[in-house]
Amino acid sequence: MTSLSPQQLAEAAAAAMLASDRASKHIGIALEAVSPGTSTMGMTVEDHLVNGLEVCHGGYIFSLADTAMAFASNSANIPNLAQSAQITFLAPARLGDRLTAIATETARAGRNGIYDVAVRNQTGVLIAVFRGQTRAIKGEVAPQ
Repeated sequence: MTSLSPQQLAEAAAAAMLASDRASKHIGIALEAVSPGTSTMGMTVEDHLVNGLEVCHGGYIFSLADTAMAFASNSANIPNLAQSAQITFLAPARLGDRLTAIATETARAGRNGIYDVAVRNQTGVLIAVFRGQTRAIKGEVAPQ
């Protein structure tokens, strides 16, 4: 895949990841866009994602942000796994909201990457900010 452009490589890696990402499919997370070092994922807050206070469970918002980081960090076709992550919730997401998570590579040093993710609802309200660190491992995401 070395003859592919960086954008084509990002798309190939994303397609390979989507093919076996059962967790994201189960929750309802969908890829909206991917490019080198960035990704956009979306999720609608459905009934099964709402907690006892009638807001989206924070774990699902974390999963959305973590998935966006995963697609951004793997966009160069080098497998990366989450090493650590932190999220700050700023506003509740409610039943029916469409959440969008945009992940951006902030830094890369050797096998380590840092990614910032903003999660917003359909009106642009910032729901959460997430910062994660990744660690590259051996192999390829989309086999050549």
